Amino acid sequence: MSVKNKNDIHPGETPEKTPVEIDPDIKLAMEGVLTERQQKLIEEIDIEASTRKLSGPVLRKAFYWLCIAVSLYHFVTALIGTPVVLKHRSLHVGMMLVMSFVMYPFSKKSDYKKISWADWALIAASILIPVYMWRDYLGVVDRAGNANTYDMIAATLMVVLVIEASRRMSGWTLPILSGIFIAYGLWGRNLWGLFRHRGYTWIQLSNQLMLTEGILGSSVSVAASYIFLFILFGAVMGKTGMGAFFNDIAMALAGHTKGGPAKVSVISSGLLGSINGSAVANVVTTGAFTIPLMKKTGYSKEFAGAVEASASVGGQLLPPVMGAAAFIMAETLSVPYSKIIVHAAIPALMYYLGIIIQVHLRAGKMGLLGLPREQLPKVGAVLKSKGYLLIPILLLLYMLLLSGTTVIYSAVVTIIATLVIAALASLLKWVVSESDDGLKAAMKRGTVLADFLKMSRHGFKLLLDSFDEGARGTVSVAVACACVGIIVGVMSKTGFGLKMADAIISIGKSSLLLTLVFSMVTCMILGMGIPSIPAYIITATIAARALVKLGVPEISAHMFTFYFAMFANLTPPVALAAFAAAGLSGGNPMKTGFAAVKLAIAGFVVPYMFVYSPQLLLIDTSLAEGLRVAAGACVGVFMIAVAVEGYLFTPMNVILRVISFTAAMCLIDSGIKSDVFGILLTVALVAFQYFSAHRSSGGLADAEV
Repeated sequence: MSVKNKNDIHPGETPEKTPVEIDPDIKLAMEGVLTERQQKLIEEIDIEASTRKLSGPVLRKAFYWLCIAVSLYHFVTALIGTPVVLKHRSLHVGMMLVMSFVMYPFSKKSDYKKISWADWALIAASILIPVYMWRDYLGVVDRAGNANTYDMIAATLMVVLVIEASRRMSGWTLPILSGIFIAYGLWGRNLWGLFRHRGYTWIQLSNQLMLTEGILGSSVSVAASYIFLFILFGAVMGKTGMGAFFNDIAMALAGHTKGGPAKVSVISSGLLGSINGSAVANVVTTGAFTIPLMKKTGYSKEFAGAVEASASVGGQLLPPVMGAAAFIMAETLSVPYSKIIVHAAIPALMYYLGIIIQVHLRAGKMGLLGLPREQLPKVGAVLKSKGYLLIPILLLLYMLLLSGTTVIYSAVVTIIATLVIAALASLLKWVVSESDDGLKAAMKRGTVLADFLKMSRHGFKLLLDSFDEGARGTVSVAVACACVGIIVGVMSKTGFGLKMADAIISIGKSSLLLTLVFSMVTCMILGMGIPSIPAYIITATIAARALVKLGVPEISAHMFTFYFAMFANLTPPVALAAFAAAGLSGGNPMKTGFAAVKLAIAGFVVPYMFVYSPQLLLIDTSLAEGLRVAAGACVGVFMIAVAVEGYLFTPMNVILRVISFTAAMCLIDSGIKSDVFGILLTVALVAFQYFSAHRSSGGLADAEV
């Protein structure tokens, strides 16, 4: 919509606006249908999405059924139990490597339609890994620490294949980092000071990397169980229309409010991201319709892209599914995943609260309205037509939090329930439909059985497609987990993690605040070049240990590193989510990245909050105390947003913004005295702004927050 220049808008003045039309392309995007340009954008920004499009129908069909077989293996073994540890994990890694060399060519210049002879050789080599492990499993276990030549050859082959697959999917950073750590393990005896170690031969080091302390360690274990199943769950939910449902419900709830499209972006991206955990894919799928609407409403290109990027990244922090790294956190800490969900809930909601408030204040400052109600879906109508899709999520929450069942069993049951519910809903719609595709029309035509079988075949095809998509979606995660196992294996063998933790504490001079800052910087630097999962694993191995040594609870330390590993998707110069959003909005990528950081400022403060106030993570606290601390922190987040935007009821000068920020900092501390002082400053500032708006406008009609 057209508005006056924001510098010409005065409090109490409503700028001229014209209705925003939701055109057909935007409606199509709301249904989750990506255009060719949007799909190409994903592939350009996210190297993991740039896969082969096999031309041969036989090969394409064979790979399709391979993916389905891989999903079925993981699904069935989750139900009946897996083979022994090294057999199961080696088979998982072997399957993921085979799929990776089919899906990802050697380089961007390679043929994206055919598999080269070199890739066929790598595929054959990948098959040898589980074959060797299954053939001589007991021998490999008995020779642990005293490997023979065959073990060394198998381990070397595994390391080379994992590094090459990782390079193809995520670029050079993680392979180079793995190479540096291997070199450190081999020649660390030649270093000096803190990082010197006894040194190891390649046969000693490779044996470590091949077993459960290395590539086939806990991260691959999590990828082969929890992560695979929940990615499969996300694929099944996507095929049943969950993305379109989230978009519709967000439009119905917030589309008509002040700055509505931006709030729709935050809500829909948060909901979708909590299920699929992929920031870049989230940006493109929801941003395809929210970004054009935000631009039409009056937001700048950079701000529109920043809203979508910051909201999409936050999906990895939001229960119930979160990002794949959350499952690794649960495994590392040896706690039920249900506890991770409980600990993560309040900080994640505070993160989204901060974005929503900034979006609202920006709309108030610019005089932007929402979308016309008549163009929006109704909440009741959305729930009536697609509300059944909430049942699997509610079932998942019940099973994770209340039933006492395992995460794997919960995932399997939820996947089955999703398929059954979707099938029943489809059948019910067919029965009651008055259209030509309904039961009554079929009865008149005498084609009831034929139409039912056709509908059943379509449903079965969706099931197969979701299993295909689930397997493909796991490859990049699984290979990243395998590659980071090389780094973790060397750290474990050489004691590098403990030494690095001591170094961080030494640099921070035993100051918790300085150690937190150094840990944050380490997380973000690592996260700029490698995927979020290995970034979290590496920084948790190093930084989390340092924080625990200073008395920070383990869950707080790991959650701190988890947050900043995820935020690397936002922070320039490498900000994949922000760059993808800029591609959709047409804005400057770097400006979009910095605007996203500004919007996500609450997310950069919240981790410090729960380190100093563990009550926010509901650690060893009563419900009343937890609510008190959470309420104060929420007001603190609100005041941070006010300080950043420089607006509440009217524009604020520098002094008022400093007061707002001071109030926020006081409320971050969980102490009673600091909270009281922060609340007093907040009340004073709100009152001053309220009466200033009243005096300048002669009324309060427009002075709403």
